[in-house]
Amino acid sequence: RRRSAPRSPQVPGDPARRRARHLAALQQVHPNVLAKALKRGAVYQDEEVVVLNKPYGLPVHGGPGIKNCITDVLPVLAKMLVNMKAEPLHLCHRLDKETTGVMVLARSKEAAERIRLLFKTRQVEKIYWAISVGHPDPAEGVVEIPMVEKQVQSHQPHYKMTLAPNYHLSPEDGKVLKIRKNRNAESAVTRYRVLASSSACSLLELQPITGVKHQLRVHLAYGLGCPILGDHKYSHWSKLAPQKLPEITLKRLKLEQSQARHLPLHLHAYRLSLPLGAGGGKRTDLMCEPPSFFHRTLRKLELDIANE
Repeated sequence: RRRSAPRSPQVPGDPARRRARHLAALQQVHPNVLAKALKRGAVYQDEEVVVLNKPYGLPVHGGPGIKNCITDVLPVLAKMLVNMKAEPLHLCHRLDKETTGVMVLARSKEAAERIRLLFKTRQVEKIYWAISVGHPDPAEGVVEIPMVEKQVQSHQPHYKMTLAPNYHLSPEDGKVLKIRKNRNAESAVTRYRVLASSSACSLLELQPITGVKHQLRVHLAYGLGCPILGDHKYSHWSKLAPQKLPEITLKRLKLEQSQARHLPLHLHAYRLSLPLGAGGGKRTDLMCEPPSFFHRTLRKLELDIANE
């Protein structure tokens, strides 16, 4: 009698969910495996810095429920890149867990302090790519609206960054009135321009002039009304719920609305330009290609960037 083949372990049948699991896999691996993956993603090295292409879903710092983070593997990564006596690498800036792209690490404490100061004093030019839901109008401009963190009162109270404008419209006559500045608000400035538009989405080039927490996500969602694709936190104000996507976007991505919750955030630190070297003499351009899931989405949505 023929024996039936052993059953393979249950894999979630939903491809969108499978992809989401695959993207989060680095959070679960052994720290040495993570360090190896980061080493493979190194795009530039000199005597002062190591530049990585940060993977998706990997937190920079540890915290409750976080198994792996970049900070924890910096000593191992330094040994893998140099030798067993290497000093641990130092963080120079941070990227959100879901953001991918250019991440600068310093080989010494002195270099780290010098580079952190460059970020603080806005001497680093940062260029991001994002896919937005909707088309910003106008297609190029500057969003300059202060931001503040607030608690959202809903069935699940939570904190979010939001806009704290300096002006509002008078309900009586529609005149623009200056309002008293929220003392906790931080000034936030973002340049943006549309590189391509299709399928109810746009590919944007973003340049944050300031570095406020979640600035690009909030300026796009609440300032321009065009949240970043896969940004489930800032697509609504009063609730935590998956992003609602236009019919044509779902069709091109071959997704049901119920699968939208598995879409990753499409925000990528594409280029950093900063003066490196002890005297800050050479301005260096550091670039990272977007991850394959970002490229796949561009293809599916027919956001053609051949001219870029």
